[in-house]
Amino acid sequence: MATAAQFHKIVAFYDAHRRMPSYQEIMSLVRFRSKDSVFKLVNRLIDQGRIKKDKTGRLLPTRYFFAIPWLGSVVAGYPNPAEEELLDPISLEEFLVKNKESTYMLNVTGDSMIDAGIMPGDIVLVERREEAKHGEIVVAEVDGEWTLKRLCKRGRKVTLEAANKNYPPIEPKNELRIAAVVCSLIRKY
Repeated sequence: MATAAQFHKIVAFYDAHRRMPSYQEIMSLVRFRSKDSVFKLVNRLIDQGRIKKDKTGRLLPTRYFFAIPWLGSVVAGYPNPAEEELLDPISLEEFLVKNKESTYMLNVTGDSMIDAGIMPGDIVLVERREEAKHGEIVVAEVDGEWTLKRLCKRGRKVTLEAANKNYPPIEPKNELRIAAVVCSLIRKY
């Protein structure tokens, strides 16, 4: 079985060079003395799903190259004994994005959504959609200006509401166009 250390050296090479290493480079990375040993290692990694080959035999990264280990849960209430539990690694993209073709990121400026937990400097992942449900946070064009607000539908009346008491609801005068719906939030500390 391929060791985690050997695999992590290949991942580190990929991260540094933005390409997969050659067999010769793998031999050097893991300090093997023969290419036959590298060939066996590569085949074990392919069997484990950690790397793959294209039709021409070139090595390709898999989701494991972009995954972050998932170690279980932590209590946000009273402390309790916890055990580290290694779950399947998952890439953040796989976790946060449902429809890759219609998802994009936006940097948040302004403080109108702070009570919804969206702060200036956050990144929102939004899914391109022209329709939204009551209560969803949307990226919308209102009378030619763009904003991030909560969509409120009351009968035929549609407004965009901030999540900050310092901002009044926005009622479109001429046009309201929904461009996307917020599906995830990213914040760096």
